[in-house]
Amino acid sequence: MTGLSDSFQRPINYLRISVTDRCNLRCVYCMPEEGVALMSHYDILSYEEIFTIVKAAAELGINKVRLTGGEPLVRAGLADLVRLLAGIEAINDISLTTNGVLLARHAAELKDAGLMRVNVSLDTLQPEKFRQITRWGCLEDTLQGIEVARAVGLNPVKINVVVMAGVNDDEASDFALKTVKDGWHVRFIELMPTSGGDSFASKLVSAEEIRKRLEPLGALEPWRTDVGNGPAKYFRLPGATGTIGFITPVTEHFCYQCNRLRLTADGKLRPCLLNESEIDLREPLRSGASADELKSLIEKAIAGKPQGHHLADGTRHQGRPFSQVGG
Repeated sequence: MTGLSDSFQRPINYLRISVTDRCNLRCVYCMPEEGVALMSHYDILSYEEIFTIVKAAAELGINKVRLTGGEPLVRAGLADLVRLLAGIEAINDISLTTNGVLLARHAAELKDAGLMRVNVSLDTLQPEKFRQITRWGCLEDTLQGIEVARAVGLNPVKINVVVMAGVNDDEASDFALKTVKDGWHVRFIELMPTSGGDSFASKLVSAEEIRKRLEPLGALEPWRTDVGNGPAKYFRLPGATGTIGFITPVTEHFCYQCNRLRLTADGKLRPCLLNESEIDLREPLRSGASADELKSLIEKAIAGKPQGHHLADGTRHQGRPFSQVGG
């Protein structure tokens, strides 16, 4: 392992892998209710192809992997992929982002296969509002998934909350109190303007505003955590065993410390979520590219990683829906 850095001297050691563009929900900020045009089975990378790419990336310096979608748990046999990735010596962290609907039935086998932890997307604690936001979902399924994941040891289970003005911003304190009462690890995420769903640009709630709303609960104490690969800043409320994190892609972007690449379900390597530049790995791989040739393509993607995005300037993401990219 030689280690990787981009042209701005940012270390690159983290690969997010979209294993499918399909999802069993239709969250309003991610995907239109009718869904999106789905990729064909042929277009999607096989687990063996994903393994080959990750192995090449690991030999360059990637040591952390996160599986995403769409919803990754709708793809059959995901534990088989986890087991393959866990066999790569250089990979020391394998995690999963999920909506939690199917997590209860798969958590134990994923843990046994080598998955270390999960992030669960959950934007409300109210059943009716959950159905409104997800359009199809049942809150109890996700809550059960969280509890089973914790029980089998996929810890810390992190709860990702996208905060939207007039939609769920009134629940910030309810989520924060779960860190005290139930030891949850909650992360409040600023809404990014995307092309994947309804227009929510006017519904941005800044992390600073969320913090102000939590002031009646007590002083937030900065908390250091060494678990995870993301940009969240963590805090704890008095008496809490869980944590509160803030992720600020709009008001205080963290591009200067971005350490990640994204592999789409159809085998494109994206150096930035909000930039449409992609390097095709699927066709070279299927045409017999060697490990060294794959490594060269990965290095090319890293060399082209932009310095940052422009969301704070009002730029709206106009490319592929996040449901096809891995978020």
